[in-house]
Amino acid sequence: MRTIIKQTARYLLLAAIMLPLISNAQTKTEDETFGYGNPTFWRPYSQNGIGVFETTKADTSVKYTGKKIRFGAGFTQQYQSIQHENTLSTIKTANTGRLFKLQPGLMTAQANLFIDAQLADGITLNVTNYMSARHHNEFWVKGGYLQIDKLPFKGEFWDNLMKYATIKVGHFEVNYGDAHFRRPDGGNTIQSPFMEGNIMDAFATEIGGEIYLQNNGLFGMLGVTNGMIKGHVDSTYATTQDANVNRNPSLILKGGIDKQINDDVRLRFSASMYTNSSNAGSGLTLYSGDRTGSNYQNVMEVGQDAAGVAKAYTAMMSSGRYNPGFSKKITAVMFNGFAKVRGFETFLTYETAKGRSKTETAERTANQFALEGLYRFGANEKFYIGAKYNTVSNKPSAAYTNDITINRTVIGGGYFITKNVLMKAEYVNQEYKDFLSTDYRAGGKFKGFVIEAVVGF
Repeated sequence: MRTIIKQTARYLLLAAIMLPLISNAQTKTEDETFGYGNPTFWRPYSQNGIGVFETTKADTSVKYTGKKIRFGAGFTQQYQSIQHENTLSTIKTANTGRLFKLQPGLMTAQANLFIDAQLADGITLNVTNYMSARHHNEFWVKGGYLQIDKLPFKGEFWDNLMKYATIKVGHFEVNYGDAHFRRPDGGNTIQSPFMEGNIMDAFATEIGGEIYLQNNGLFGMLGVTNGMIKGHVDSTYATTQDANVNRNPSLILKGGIDKQINDDVRLRFSASMYTNSSNAGSGLTLYSGDRTGSNYQNVMEVGQDAAGVAKAYTAMMSSGRYNPGFSKKITAVMFNGFAKVRGFETFLTYETAKGRSKTETAERTANQFALEGLYRFGANEKFYIGAKYNTVSNKPSAAYTNDITINRTVIGGGYFITKNVLMKAEYVNQEYKDFLSTDYRAGGKFKGFVIEAVVGF
């Protein structure tokens, strides 16, 4: 009885915190006309952005009317009740193996600030900011980029070219695969049906440029970046295992087809590749580039170091994720399939990556498979239910003779109170298999439920 009373009190407290967000939500949601208006060739931050991948050349909903600026935001408040365990937690003298002690509770809200400026006809500027995140307590800039869908040059050649081409230049979220369009990003979680993206989280913000060509549902992209979160001009250094000190750029290729077959059926398939033959600087960050953090709070994290000193929360930001450690050399390929038939929606990911760190001589391979199934229903598809299965296999180091495996199963659903306000919940079960007995993830598992209230505009 006491447990029931405690749980009920927690839910009432959660509702008390969520209701102000809901009551203060914007009501003018159908056309998204907040502030000074929307830019052209733009991906909305609300429910209207669900199912939108790359911005298209068929964007005729917004006409250029002069310079303008738009401010938007994403807010996510979360309640978590998850329990975890591992084999080493039972060894009281092994501080390095004892997991962080978890209890149900509310987490500090995450918040993003979006600035979109229309500088000229077909030329926009985006700046995304992290105002509150697990990894950083202070205000951080995610990045900023210029997107060009029309060139200011006069001439029939340029006009015809830009009917199909888009140019993006700056510091931006690289377009490797389609999974990054469906993952949470700090406070921007309204377009993610579940609390987390994939276990092996391919997400990075890098400096460079991307060029797109799109026509009649077919699309292709070529991108070149520095391969790192930050820009660097400092010297690199050799290691005993690798004397190569070259800092090479990353090459990104993507292509596919996205067709609305009829009013009820949409099909999309894409293939992507990210490759870098040598980065001897601060390291490649394709699988460690997120600066906000996981939405599974402190799960499967060692709470203290070998001396028994508690770790900072910001040092445990990648909870539940897995990084294969390909920081010196990498070639990754991702295939994605998306299908929507009326309210039924599926999203498939198959990924294989090969690489190593600068302290290794042999390359290792990591594989990932994920399948999501959703059913969206109600007026304007304001409700959805769904499930996801995700598995990863990899040899973490040369000490392993066999692959480890991480499996995640999720069941969840959501309710769009408006196009800008979402309540969602899920139950998650994740297991870690075949890790060495000395690894804190040996015998690891976590399960429980998470509830989120989300605002995006």
